[in-house]
Amino acid sequence: MEVKIEKLDNLGRGITYINNKICFIPNVLPNEIVEIEITKENKKYLEAKCINIKESSPFRITEECPYSNVCGGCQLNHLCYNEENRFKTNKVKDLLFKYSHIEKEIIEPIKYQERNYYRNKITLHGNDEKLGLYGIKTNDIIPIQECLLVNKRINEIIKYLIKNNINIEEAIIKTSNNEDKIMVSIHGEINNKQELISKCDVVIINGEYLSNEKRIITNINKIQYKESIDSFFQINKTLTEELYEEIKNSLKGKNINNALDLYCGTGSITIYISDYCKKIIGIDYNKSNIEDAIINKELNQKDNIEFICDKVENQIDKFTDIDIIIVDPPRSGLDKKTIDNLIKIAPNQIIYVSCEPITLARDLNSLQELYKVVKVKPFNMFPRTYHVECISVLERKNVEK
Repeated sequence: MEVKIEKLDNLGRGITYINNKICFIPNVLPNEIVEIEITKENKKYLEAKCINIKESSPFRITEECPYSNVCGGCQLNHLCYNEENRFKTNKVKDLLFKYSHIEKEIIEPIKYQERNYYRNKITLHGNDEKLGLYGIKTNDIIPIQECLLVNKRINEIIKYLIKNNINIEEAIIKTSNNEDKIMVSIHGEINNKQELISKCDVVIINGEYLSNEKRIITNINKIQYKESIDSFFQINKTLTEELYEEIKNSLKGKNINNALDLYCGTGSITIYISDYCKKIIGIDYNKSNIEDAIINKELNQKDNIEFICDKVENQIDKFTDIDIIIVDPPRSGLDKKTIDNLIKIAPNQIIYVSCEPITLARDLNSLQELYKVVKVKPFNMFPRTYHVECISVLERKNVEK
């Protein structure tokens, strides 16, 4: 069946219509004429795969990755980088306008840097002596030799693990942002453990630390952070600094007595902006995150920071006199109790860091009765994928408490 692709959906799939029913097709681009094969039929939609491109888009590029269309990690390998950034900018504009009536003009140009080798972390999966990444929509292992998304130091360790794999079930590899420190956690069996220890700063095998160190140290701008294998840290090694600077610039010139950093992770944002606040409290439910956050507070000699290990929704109703609140929730966004209490606390400013524009739009819509969205800045933290990060700055409409 031959069809014309009309546009891309939020997941980077092509959209066409067959007998007035929407059809989703991966790995195609707008205005391409393609031959397709239907792979799934639903009452409301169809799914198909492209079997031949009859007329190609000028924005299509030769895919560099040998695992394209097999590995589930990337969805936009076939789209040139300028168009990828335009797609993500328009995605943010369209979703925020559709679900929260935010005018497209306040969406600023997207920030981006390198398309390759930007990740400082990868998780590999293994079975039957295979080691690699999950396939598209499956838990099938796609063996890889390297990944274009992760930095070169990680790729060196990937090759080493493949060479020495006996029965690795999972391997997590992390590096510092400048790649001088590296940590590896393995569940399973490998050869040449001592050689791996000599290559890495932290080595954990089946939960046992084989190295003296338990954390690596990394930098964002001039601030140092320690992170454990199980802690959350931004994965884009270069663009994170620009994202944090954007947050910090939003605070300049404000008189901030008390601030909250919700879903604070290892305290990276909390510490980065702490000089602009008399007191700031970070909250996160992950024990490893908060253990690292406390270490990072001491490492950077910050005495105006407090960290609480608990779910945000369990703590949020305990606060009243707060000037600024920063939220950086998971993809699911904010729960209703948290949103209700943000409105009740009514800080002068809310800075919302989001990795999912759909839930961002939903939450901004819930906050707009009391807040005006004055700026939204997209960041392409995840090149080659459909994901996009955003910072939204909300100002309280009645600034006098």
